[in-house]
Amino acid sequence: MDEIGNLSLEQIEETSWPDPPADATRLMRTVHELRRKPIRELTPDDLRVLIRQREGLRALLPRALELLAQDPLAEGDYYPGDLLVAILEIPSSYQPENSIPAASMTEILQNIERMGDPGQHFAPHEEIWKAIHNFRADNDN
Repeated sequence: MDEIGNLSLEQIEETSWPDPPADATRLMRTVHELRRKPIRELTPDDLRVLIRQREGLRALLPRALELLAQDPLAEGDYYPGDLLVAILEIPSSYQPENSIPAASMTEILQNIERMGDPGQHFAPHEEIWKAIHNFRADNDN
């Protein structure tokens, strides 16, 4: 991650997007801006936004998983665990080129299970467990 963390998605993908159009939505402007930011500087919320938009998954997943290994309920702007849910909801159709390392996810999900009720950490219990259940069913995990 060291070397790649200093690069932006635009640099890694060797693709520069033009500036968003004048009538672009806030989300469009945000994604354009985040693609220019070095991966190391992306916050959990930045990662959540880009992952939800399926941008740069191959480059972003290692950084996101690194954050989740430290704090499985790392949060962006919505709620504790929103980064985890964004990753768990990546459709299996985006794999194998963007596959989530099974060992990393197993460890993160085991950490969540050890924590008990995510609601005790101000995280939405049902949303997180539903995402975990669907991820496991989709990935036979």
